[in-house]
Amino acid sequence: MTQTASRGTATARPAAEPERPWLGQWNSAVTSFYLLVGATTLLTVIGVVMVFSSSAVTEIAAGRSPYVAFLNQARFALIGLPLLLVCARLPVRWYKRLAWPGLLIALGLLVAVVLVGTSVGGNTNWIPLGSFRFQPSELAKLALALWLAMVLGRKQRLLGQWRHVLLPAVPGALAVVGLVLGGNDLGTALVIMLLVAGAFFVSGADARLLFGGAAVAAFVVAYVFIYLQHGSDRLNRIAAVYGECTDLADECYQFTHGLRALGTGGVTGVGLGASREKWSYLPEAHNDFIFAVIGEELGLLGTLLVLGLFVLLGLAMSRVVRRHDDPFVKIATAAIACWIVGQALVNIGVVAGLLPVIGVPLPLVSAGGTALITTMAALGVVISFARSEPGAAEAFAARGSVVRRSLAVVGRSARRSRRAP
Repeated sequence: MTQTASRGTATARPAAEPERPWLGQWNSAVTSFYLLVGATTLLTVIGVVMVFSSSAVTEIAAGRSPYVAFLNQARFALIGLPLLLVCARLPVRWYKRLAWPGLLIALGLLVAVVLVGTSVGGNTNWIPLGSFRFQPSELAKLALALWLAMVLGRKQRLLGQWRHVLLPAVPGALAVVGLVLGGNDLGTALVIMLLVAGAFFVSGADARLLFGGAAVAAFVVAYVFIYLQHGSDRLNRIAAVYGECTDLADECYQFTHGLRALGTGGVTGVGLGASREKWSYLPEAHNDFIFAVIGEELGLLGTLLVLGLFVLLGLAMSRVVRRHDDPFVKIATAAIACWIVGQALVNIGVVAGLLPVIGVPLPLVSAGGTALITTMAALGVVISFARSEPGAAEAFAARGSVVRRSLAVVGRSARRSRRAP
């Protein structure tokens, strides 16, 4: 277990934070909380605005109101907000109790998708509920993160033995990934693999097992699920990015128009609402390729703002992992960070032409109901963890007393001013 201690994993209790006066408020016990709340709020607001901007033209062309996608996104954000607030207030022990039931429910829903799910864009990953379509794979991400944190956190001192690492964590993760791949959703499966990798890395599992698992996962994805089953389409997408792009009307179409949108924006963009590519040239402009519209309308500055907000989310969650003393919190936070930040980097990489098109939305920004609500709930979980960081409760209490005293002073001053002649 020397390797575990050297990596600063969940098994070792964090050492006392050294005094760094030059960091100022960054060393505060509530910094993680405010970073998470601020970045989540800004990304959600940007998402609602950009969904409206990127979808209004196509909605009008389809004979619908230009506000359809905007109102849907705003509605889902309003549904996710109270869920985020509830998740942010629940204590850690409740998430430990919900880990096993959550995974079982998620597995049941994924089986239902395979049996009765509907297909959208070639992926069978939706369950129709009237006019609303529910995507269980998004719920499975959060459920799997909490479950892995539970089973790996309880076996901290046993993770030097392979059988304790493999059972039951690996079969549970493989079940989720396998059911998602059964619906032909390779993009979501890759994100779940990132989530699993983050959980195992922070848990302190043997590095040889981690590298071995990564090699097996890479082989399965590259050979079985790209070459054998769906070789033609996916290999052409890879060739469009890393090879010579010859067919501009097929595999290269979306890739080319995404780069064209980014290039057109320049430094400051063409202006909010003034994108040309969203006029039915760029497919999925309000969904998977919304980052391209941000680049065209808001320019390099807008894309750097979005990228910087995801970096802040990653920094905040890394602080929670480093500062918290509960292995469950460390592993769950690392898994959620690899899911949300990793998915964002994959989406941005696809739009920027660094990765082949695999159909992964930009968290909190792309249009989507289940994805937005679940991501907000997951961030609410991490906010709850940030509230329970060592010293956070005392810091919140101290700041609350300062606010109450300030309001009392303001009230007394107002009363004196009213009594004055």
